[in-house]
Amino acid sequence: MQKNEQESLREKINAMADQIGRDQSALMPILQEIQATYGCVSEEAMQEIGKALKISPAEVSSTLSFYSFYSTRGKGRYIIRLCQTLSCDMAGKDGIRHQLELELGIKFGQTTADGMFTLEFTNCLGLCDQGPALMVNDHLYTKVTPDQVWKIIQECRHGLSNRHAPDIAQNLMEKGAVVTTATQPYVGLQKALAMARPDIINVLRQSGLKGRGGAGFPTATKWQFAAAAQSTEKFVVCNADEGEPGTFKDRLLLMEMADFLFDGMTIAGYTIGAQKGLLYLRGEYSFMRSNLENILARRRSQGFLGDKVAGFDFKFDIEIRIGAGAYVCGEETALIESLEGKRGMPRNRPPFPVNTGFNGHPTTVNNVETFIDVAVIMEKGAEWFTKLGTPKSTGTKFLSVSGDCRKPGIYEVPFGITIAELLAKVGGEDAKAVQVGGASGTSVPQKDFGRRIAFEDVASGGSVIIIG
Repeated sequence: MQKNEQESLREKINAMADQIGRDQSALMPILQEIQATYGCVSEEAMQEIGKALKISPAEVSSTLSFYSFYSTRGKGRYIIRLCQTLSCDMAGKDGIRHQLELELGIKFGQTTADGMFTLEFTNCLGLCDQGPALMVNDHLYTKVTPDQVWKIIQECRHGLSNRHAPDIAQNLMEKGAVVTTATQPYVGLQKALAMARPDIINVLRQSGLKGRGGAGFPTATKWQFAAAAQSTEKFVVCNADEGEPGTFKDRLLLMEMADFLFDGMTIAGYTIGAQKGLLYLRGEYSFMRSNLENILARRRSQGFLGDKVAGFDFKFDIEIRIGAGAYVCGEETALIESLEGKRGMPRNRPPFPVNTGFNGHPTTVNNVETFIDVAVIMEKGAEWFTKLGTPKSTGTKFLSVSGDCRKPGIYEVPFGITIAELLAKVGGEDAKAVQVGGASGTSVPQKDFGRRIAFEDVASGGSVIIIG
């Protein structure tokens, strides 16, 4: 690297560090910017990042090597990432793989001689109902057929300048969905801010709300522990890293219910005594960032984030951080490690995040759906919520349905629905088996389709893959 290039790199890294922070938790955003700008993170860049953040280059390298979206060597101008998970396999992914290799004359894991294209496999892109799916840089292509591959490559050669994102949100298939009928954003938030903090926890306890990530830990208990923790600084973290194969409900919730999500995060901040929220958005959903940032900016301008939220004596703001392709970061302690600029490795517990979380401070971590439910519960009340679902699994659940069915998509259903009832809803009555909860979930054979989706029977973070 020439001297002037090195100085330019140093200035860029120091400018980012001045803006984001000069500790290791700034590492991931800086790595992402350097990767996007230069196509890789060079040895010189690692040296300069280490100096700016006062960590060793070895620590920078250790973090960088953990995430699939980073590289120390240059890749093609266009990185084509083909989803390799079960739903896309069932939709014909191998035909797309073969056609890409044929058109470009390279194998997956290789780069064309002209430096234009790199082929890579990736884990779930969150487009399981619209597979086969692939991502070119941050542009998404859905329901790809082999005869479309040549056209995609030509679009890249012309700079993707006229590329428009597909309708990846899709409306809910099910009419009359419950949570999505919440009247207006801000209503539940303003009701909560007018209450005493312990009263909010009591409402959540009465509602029976459990974390929608699959484990089902009571939300009221988690928030009570974080509220009771003694610290001058606390954090609220939203886990939007739904990397479980077959799960894509957050795709819709982040695009259509972001205000309710941010309401829920703000309520959490008020309840536990935090002033800062962090939304950890999976790298495959980075195309959503600009829209989410616009919503946050609007909320600040309207007084629903900032020094006096909704006119109350409460300060709170939210920052978006982007993941970089690591399935394990869906686990809450691995996610915190990633936020701190480290390898996303799960921590030994105890201590738990509610006592020792982000940067050692008490932190509550909930997923997108849970925060939205909080906002709606504060608007409509605990009694309304408990009328839905079962006594041990109150409320509704968003399910991501893909595989061998006529109507794949995102469904909101009451807890307690049988697998047979769900299959009738989505046109999958001929199923031989259903995988619920992704790779770490449960495979249910046809003879057991009378089982119910609920925490007390078949628990699920949202993935339902139908095998016909």
